[in-house]
Amino acid sequence: MRVGIVAESFLPNVNGVTNSVLRVLEHLKRKGHEAMVVAPGARDFQDEIPDYLGFEIVRVPTVMVPLVDSLPVGVPTTTVAAALNEFQPDIIHLASPFVLGGAGAFAARQLGVPAVALYQTDVAGFATKYHLPMVANLAWDWTRTIHNMSEMTLAPSSTYIRELESHGVNNVRHWGRGVDTELFNPAKRSDVLRRAWDPTGTKKIVGFVGRLAAEKSVHRLAPLIDDPSVQLVVVGDGPERDALAEVLPSAVFTGALGGEELARAYASLDLFVHTGEFETFCQAIQEAQASGVPTIGPRAGGPIDLIAHGDNGLLLDVDTFEDELPDAARWVLDDARHAGLQATARESVADKTWAALGDQLLGYYDEVLGAYERNVVRIFGRDMALPRWAPARLGQPRRQARRGDTA
Repeated sequence: MRVGIVAESFLPNVNGVTNSVLRVLEHLKRKGHEAMVVAPGARDFQDEIPDYLGFEIVRVPTVMVPLVDSLPVGVPTTTVAAALNEFQPDIIHLASPFVLGGAGAFAARQLGVPAVALYQTDVAGFATKYHLPMVANLAWDWTRTIHNMSEMTLAPSSTYIRELESHGVNNVRHWGRGVDTELFNPAKRSDVLRRAWDPTGTKKIVGFVGRLAAEKSVHRLAPLIDDPSVQLVVVGDGPERDALAEVLPSAVFTGALGGEELARAYASLDLFVHTGEFETFCQAIQEAQASGVPTIGPRAGGPIDLIAHGDNGLLLDVDTFEDELPDAARWVLDDARHAGLQATARESVADKTWAALGDQLLGYYDEVLGAYERNVVRIFGRDMALPRWAPARLGQPRRQARRGDTA
């Protein structure tokens, strides 16, 4: 199988979209498939890799946009369609499509190749966070357009499956995320690291891991600052770091970590708190759970599917999150139940390996390819392939041709 991936974000920028694409590429390599990636280029001060595992990375120019000041946005040039046409994919994988991925969706239709779109970024939610309701409405209109040009949309949580369906997105399925349970493991717990964070050796270590941006709402950790039995640790970097250092003056800020350093940091926590309500999945929660760390998160988005309230952590209402957090943290950290919560956290990700999730994704690819029919309409003098569901919805007669037919 030849898989063309259009990624809204990719190396050297690391976030949830990038990590998922890397895991998909690794699985495709293991299974003997071919792939290529179209992605935003690096910024001036960053190094750019030409390939990953031998799979070519085709770059497009990038721009910086307001409110997304730490993530470059790929410019949807003609390079997208040209690169895909040259690669001749069997299927196109749109990773969190919005700007660059929108061009990928149009290219798929032009080339008569089926597309699978992975919903991973709540752009409308971000707009709401920044008090831009008109932008949020436009974001949903555009999201619906892109995803309904695809044969299938994959969403990472039950909340967002319902959200997408309520906004008119068709054929939505569930595809979660795997976690590396060998890398993220309770055995990585480090007494040396814990003592570096808390020289007294007496405090409970409560941490956050993620990008330090407004939509993550890391300031919600502030109620824990006044607890003398707690040491806050913030792992990550981003545009809000300086502001957060003022809000959380006694917290330890480690900067961004990766690999073994990140694994040790997770495993050395007593409690992981995720503060943002716009996560379509929240991989950080799974990584904490794999590390044997109980978690607290908002009762919104992806965390709802990951945190079993009272079993491996707690869910708090978004509106009262800060008010509830001190008591919730004390409940989780209570010695009478903490060890049980640690064990349950690890058990909750036992079957969530990337190998299993990769096989599920390949199954979705096969399903799409097996059912794909070129439904063609003529627009401005050109044949345009539509998703399989489209003719019935549009009330148009179906003109069918199997991919590869010349008639």
